[in-house]
Amino acid sequence: MDIRIQSIHFDATEQLQAFIQKKVSKLERFYDDISAVEVTLKVVKPETSGNKEAGIKLLVPNSGDLYAVKVYDTFEQAVDECLEALGKQLAKHKEKLRSK
Repeated sequence: MDIRIQSIHFDATEQLQAFIQKKVSKLERFYDDISAVEVTLKVVKPETSGNKEAGIKLLVPNSGDLYAVKVYDTFEQAVDECLEALGKQLAKHKEKLRSK
């Protein structure tokens, strides 16, 4: 699984990148056939609390893309919530494949 992290208009710290790599790699428990993951981090203006936006796109063969975007106080929290939403999407996708 190829994981690409893009931070827009700021530099993501090594600690944040390691956190994202660790969390995203856990998605393989839900579904083995994920080919790539694109993580986009962005600070939403104006500078207030709840201005950290994380978007995660999963590239899954034979089904298109799965996507989630969340805005929270910290990037870690936003990434956690995105991954939770994607876990649900993967479970639904897996059910659809089984029912065919």
